[in-house]
Amino acid sequence: MTYLKKIITRPESGALAGLVFVWIFFSIFGHSAFLSLAGTKSYLQVSSEIGILAIGVTLLMISGEFDLSIGSMIGFSSMAMTLLTVQAHFSMTSAALLTLLIVIFFGFLNGLIVVRTGLPSFIITLGSLFIIRGITIGFSKFLTGRTQLGGLETANGYNIMSFIFNNNIQVGGVAFPVSILWWIILGIIAFTILNKTQMGNWIFATGASKETAELMGVPIEKVKISLFIVTAFCAWFIAMTQTTTYGGADVLRGEQKEFTAIIATVIGGTLLTGGYGSIIGTMIGALIFGMVRQGIIFAGADADWFQVFMGIMLIIAVVINGIFRKKYVTG
Repeated sequence: MTYLKKIITRPESGALAGLVFVWIFFSIFGHSAFLSLAGTKSYLQVSSEIGILAIGVTLLMISGEFDLSIGSMIGFSSMAMTLLTVQAHFSMTSAALLTLLIVIFFGFLNGLIVVRTGLPSFIITLGSLFIIRGITIGFSKFLTGRTQLGGLETANGYNIMSFIFNNNIQVGGVAFPVSILWWIILGIIAFTILNKTQMGNWIFATGASKETAELMGVPIEKVKISLFIVTAFCAWFIAMTQTTTYGGADVLRGEQKEFTAIIATVIGGTLLTGGYGSIIGTMIGALIFGMVRQGIIFAGADADWFQVFMGIMLIIAVVINGIFRKKYVTG
């Protein structure tokens, strides 16, 4: 295979080309605001939140599975921590850790049911999405009569949680949220695991061919359950970021985030069929997502066009990935 073919068949190659196009497009039509530090901060902030979630989604999708419940886990984590803090008078740090344990249990159950029943993870986690969201709405209404709850700014432990999840890094007089740094750190960790460890080999093998992976001695069930736990952790992480930012919770926070995370992952070159993908590509996909979302605003266009743009990019990414995968890798 020539050097050019190696570049073309990299999962992130299409996403990188898309990123260049999007940046040039909004550099022209988004005016100077898009190119400013404040403009850069705005789209990096959006990219970091969806990017952290997409990191977990990418690892799971490479293994051949989906998790549609992560959006509802964000809403659950947000409301559970707030209820434990405001209503039960836990410290915010203790409430966050207890919420993490519960969410990890949700992820474990998702993975366990998928591997033990052999049913599609799409269906299992779709059911989990409604169950978790229903629990969140039901308990919040039962305990408070509301679906939104605030009051965290004065809670014990808020300063610590805010420092971890809602701190700012000053760059040229512009406050960049710490979520951007966490996105990069978690991306590096995931990239290292996927490309430099035995676990990464197991993830690729599991998604490529279950039968072959079993013959190789890959612990498929443990791998998949672990990755469902990872996606749950990513959902919790985003919930902590949002909750400390807004000082409260909303049961619908995280709604449709599962789909935007999948879009970023697919645009980044990960195949829906599993066995092929890239953390770098996913991070580029999340960056494209953020650029488009904020770029449309800078360009003065109706924000509703964002969904049209992302839908087109998703279809193009799937088609291009399929063509190059068939021509250069499997052909």
